[in-house]
Amino acid sequence: MPPLQGNVRVGAAALLILAVALLDWQVDPPLAFGFLYLGPILLVGTVWPRWRILATATLCTFLSHVFAPHFPLSLSLPEDFLVFIALAGTGLFAFEINRSRARELDNLRRVESEVAARRSAEEQLEFLIESSPVAILTMTADCLVLRANHAAHKLFGVPDGEFTGKSIRRYVPALGRVPFGGIAQPTFRTEMQCRGERASGDVFLADVFFSTYQTAMGARLAALVVDASEQLREREESGLEQLLAGSRILVGAVSHEIRNVCGAIAVIYENLVRSGALRADRDFEALGSLVETLTRIASIELKHSQRPSQVAGIDLFETLDELRIVLEPYCRDAGIDVHWSVPEELPPVWADRHSLLQVLLNLIKNSQRALDNAAAKWIDIAVSANHHAVLVRVTDSGPGIGSTEKLFQPFQHGAQSTGLGLFLSRAFVRSFHGELRHDPTVAGCSFVIELAVAGPSEREPSRMAEHGTHPVATA
Repeated sequence: MPPLQGNVRVGAAALLILAVALLDWQVDPPLAFGFLYLGPILLVGTVWPRWRILATATLCTFLSHVFAPHFPLSLSLPEDFLVFIALAGTGLFAFEINRSRARELDNLRRVESEVAARRSAEEQLEFLIESSPVAILTMTADCLVLRANHAAHKLFGVPDGEFTGKSIRRYVPALGRVPFGGIAQPTFRTEMQCRGERASGDVFLADVFFSTYQTAMGARLAALVVDASEQLREREESGLEQLLAGSRILVGAVSHEIRNVCGAIAVIYENLVRSGALRADRDFEALGSLVETLTRIASIELKHSQRPSQVAGIDLFETLDELRIVLEPYCRDAGIDVHWSVPEELPPVWADRHSLLQVLLNLIKNSQRALDNAAAKWIDIAVSANHHAVLVRVTDSGPGIGSTEKLFQPFQHGAQSTGLGLFLSRAFVRSFHGELRHDPTVAGCSFVIELAVAGPSEREPSRMAEHGTHPVATA
């Protein structure tokens, strides 16, 4: 309480005590006006400490005894005692009420300050979440979305405000398998890379950073999701370009040796022309040896060096998912419709995941170039399986291939760059005991990749329950 206001109350209490004493003194016959001292006692009880309240109560009791009607001592002492108790209790009661009120006011001010600070922090956090380019979501133990920012709606193709209440299993299946429902479950603070799907059905590679926590309402999961498809596309295309560049260097070295042999043949040929005798001539015999050497060098195939540890039983469905992530944006920009016919259950196949993806990407890019001037633009990717092999057929609506006699030979006339794409693709497929062939019986252009089926025990544990990736986390 401000000092000025306290002084005013003390002055008012003093005037009231004086007024009650004068009233008690002047009234005749004498009456008991001691109860009027309760007013000033209440005033000083809100200002003074306890000892001053008791002193004021003693003074008022004395004034009440002096100016009150005279009674025998046996009656006046108990009466004075009761008056003192009443006045002191009233003053102390006012003192406690005032102190409690002051504490509550302090608490209220502190709470209001904390609420204001919390509101400011919440507003800043809200702005940070909504303005973040990263998709941010919170989910319940049932994998239902509690909150999603604008970036999350945009990433998954969901209209604004409609993500709440939807199951995250529909969009990021791997998050639906994170065990965080019970109190005994471990707490996760980790990241993973898995398959994501938009509301339109388009798939993408997702980098997910998530954590689990407990609240009074139950377990919760918070996740940050980033589209990593662009990085995957750049990585795969860069790998293909590096591979083709290295292959061109190797083929160039072989061509250099062939040119040397051809030069030697030309020299010997000139010698034979000048001599005019061909039979039983040593130069002629040397020419035969050089021709044989040239034939042997020209027949050597460029084989892809493959370490045995790289070839394993892989999940073809996952590899085609990665191809779909890389392929669909480019085809959509080029106006090409892509039709997929892939069974969900496929046996594991013998292959190197990276090399197989490069082969598929090369075939698709050849189809894209062939469809530049086509009226109908579509690419069909179909997969079928039997007990011994899995066939991946890539067909387009282009004009087809005129001559197929030297289709898989390098340095084709009219081919873009060095014409090594199909030559290397077949070498890759054969390196893991498969085959790449052209099917002339199908309209347009159709290539078939035949992959050997691997045993169930050789399958990579990459797709456990659904078409996603289990997180690997540490509690």
